[in-house]
Amino acid sequence: MKNFPVPQRDQVSPSNQAIFDNLNKMVGFVPNLFAVYAHSENALGNYLAFQNGKTSLKAKEREVINLVVSQYNHCVYCLAAHTAIAKMNGFSEEQILEIRRAAITFDPRLAALAGLVKGIVENQGHASQELLDSFYSVGYTHGSLVDVVMVIGDKMISNYLHALTDIPVDWPAAPAL
Repeated sequence: MKNFPVPQRDQVSPSNQAIFDNLNKMVGFVPNLFAVYAHSENALGNYLAFQNGKTSLKAKEREVINLVVSQYNHCVYCLAAHTAIAKMNGFSEEQILEIRRAAITFDPRLAALAGLVKGIVENQGHASQELLDSFYSVGYTHGSLVDVVMVIGDKMISNYLHALTDIPVDWPAAPAL
């Protein structure tokens, strides 16, 4: 939907205003996509709690998942945001492009993760035994698989919200593949 409104601080509930203030302190601004969640009284707080929940996955692994899922869903907003975040987590621009292609050459563990994530999203939750075996062979566990699915779900929510609202991207644009 074009022209979906991005609410400002004075247009959201007091509880969402407090979250906006926190985001300003942590990120330096309120990302437009987070602001859109604040149209709902509870969605922004619920989403941030979900996104920031405990996991067995490292920050770099979460960014691999975020980038692969966002690439598959063609979410320009999330690709821009997670390209910036991936850089903050130490990935180079070339590595980020490899991650988005799910064709990682620089780390076999992350390559197995990216391959599995791509298989899961392409096949609507299903993955081949070969992808699962590769994932487990590099040291991931059954618990890791559950955590991967949680991060995929997190990213699907944001990808879908952006697809429906098409709000302006307020992160530096991600390079095209």
